Amino acid sequence: MIGPRRDGPQGPRPERAGRLRSTFAFQRSTNDADSQRQATHDMNPLPVTRTAVRFAPDPHRVVTKPFLPGKQVFPDGQSRVELIIKRILAMPEEEVASTLAGTQDRFADRHKDLTSILEGNFAVVADHVDNANDLSPERRLLIGAYFTHEYSIEAASLSNPSIVPAPDQSGLDPGEQRFVMSLRAIGEGHISSIEFRSGVIDARGKIMMDKPSRYVMTARRRSPIYDKHVLSSKLEELGVFNDITRMCLDPLPSHFTFEQLEAAIEEVDRQGVDRAIAIQTIKVIHWLASSNYASTFPTDSEISERVIFPAGPTESRGMEDARFVRFTHDDGTVVYYATYTAFDGIQILPQLIETTDFVTFRIATLNGSAAHNKGVALFPRKIDGRFAALARHDNENNYLMLSDNVRFWHETEKIQGPERPWELVQLGNCGSPLETEAGWLVITHGVGPFRRYTLGAILLDTQDPRRVLGSLKEPLLEPNEDERDGYVPNVVYSCGSMIYGNRLVLPYGFSDVGAGIATVPLDDLLTRLTEK
Repeated sequence: MIGPRRDGPQGPRPERAGRLRSTFAFQRSTNDADSQRQATHDMNPLPVTRTAVRFAPDPHRVVTKPFLPGKQVFPDGQSRVELIIKRILAMPEEEVASTLAGTQDRFADRHKDLTSILEGNFAVVADHVDNANDLSPERRLLIGAYFTHEYSIEAASLSNPSIVPAPDQSGLDPGEQRFVMSLRAIGEGHISSIEFRSGVIDARGKIMMDKPSRYVMTARRRSPIYDKHVLSSKLEELGVFNDITRMCLDPLPSHFTFEQLEAAIEEVDRQGVDRAIAIQTIKVIHWLASSNYASTFPTDSEISERVIFPAGPTESRGMEDARFVRFTHDDGTVVYYATYTAFDGIQILPQLIETTDFVTFRIATLNGSAAHNKGVALFPRKIDGRFAALARHDNENNYLMLSDNVRFWHETEKIQGPERPWELVQLGNCGSPLETEAGWLVITHGVGPFRRYTLGAILLDTQDPRRVLGSLKEPLLEPNEDERDGYVPNVVYSCGSMIYGNRLVLPYGFSDVGAGIATVPLDDLLTRLTEK
C-alpha cells in the first residue's frame, strides 16, 4: 500500500494531502498542428484538446493463472500432471524447502498474497495426489508453484477506454468529480481482458489520475442464481430446446443454482437416456450456464488492481471493448452496465456486465435475434419505459434497439449509414449516448481509405432517438502522427465518453497500442451538430 489512504466503495483512495497522482493540465488544441488539419473543409475546426494524459502498456503488470502443461497420457497411464507431481513427491524435504524459498524470493514482491495463490493452484491438482492432506505445507505450496504461471495482461496493448462517474463521490473539493475508466488490455495470444484506472477532474478541467497499483489480480468466480425463463429462452434461440432440455429444466424451480442444474442432468442420466443422443444438448446447457457467472474482488483492493479476465467459454479468447454506462432506473437507483464482445476463437457474442460498486461484477449473455454483433451501447436511462441501445448488426450501419428487458433484444431499426468520405467503409458507435439539452450526443467511429479509423458525432432526438438531428461533416478526432503507428495502425477509437460541466471528456485508444484523453467544449460541439 502506497501512502495514506481513504477507504470508499471503490477501495482505498489516496488522501488529498500528498496524493500520489500524475497531474495533467489541459492544453489548447491551437498548439496541435494535427488538430488544425482536423477539419480540412471547415475554416473554423472544433477546438479539440488532446491532454497530456497517456496510457501505455506495462508488461510488469502480471496476474497468476493455473499452469497445466499438456493433456497427453503416457503408456503407463499417467498424465503429465501426475508425472510432474510424482517428481515433486520424490524430492527430499530439504530440497522442497530450499526450492520453495527460492521461488518465494523471486515472486513474493510481484503478487499481493503469494501463499494464497499457491494454495489455490495446489487445490486445482490436488485430486491427482494420494493422501494430499498428509503432505507438509511446504510441499503443498511447492506443488502449487509448479502449476502456476504469470500472464502479462498488457504485454501487447492497452487501449479502447470508456469513462463513467464513479460510484463514490465523497471526500472531494467543490467542483470535482471522481471517475472510473475501463481499458482493454491485450496480452500474450491476443487475449483481451478488462482493467481499470481512476481519477478526478476539477471545475477548471484539470485531470488528476490516481497512480495505478503495482499489483494486479483476477477475481474469484462464482456461479449465479439462474433464471429458468432466461436460460430456456437462450437455449431455444440456440436451437437446442428439445426433449432432453425439458427433462433437465422442468424439475428445477424458477430460480436455481449450478449445483441444482448438475443434479438435474445427473437425474436424466439415471433415467436411462442414451448419452450419445443427449451429449450435445447437455454440452450446450453446460456451455451456456458457464457463460453466466459473477466475479468478486477483495473489498480492500484498489480499483487499478482489479482485472476482469476471461472466465467463461464464450470469452475464452478475449473480452473486448467494454462500453460502460452509469444507468439510472426510473426509481432513481443506479447500476453500472457494460456491454462487451466475447470471443471464443471462432465466433463473437455480445455480453453484459452489471455492477454497483466495481467490486462484484455479474456477467451474463445477451439474448435475442438483435444481440449478435459487436458494438452494443446502452442508453443511460429508459426511454418511454423501455431499455434502448445502439448497435451495428450488419458491420457498417448504426441501429437503434428497444427492449423491455436489458438482456433480451429483438426490435431493431437502422438510423444511420455511411455518408462522409471518412466513413464510407463502415461506421458505428463509440459508447453510450450522452444526454444533453439538445438531444442525445453520440460519438461515432468511421472507417475510410487505408482502413483509417476516425471519430465523428451525431445528435439524436431526446424523445425519439430514431431521428438523427445532426451529424458532423468532418471528423471530430483523427490519429495524429504520434498515434498512427501501433499494433493496428491509423486508428483512434473510443468505448465511452463523459460530460462534465461544459466539456465532453473523450478518452480514446490509438492504433491498439495506447490511450489518451481529449476534451471538446460541449456548446461548440452541439452548435456544430445543430447548425444547418
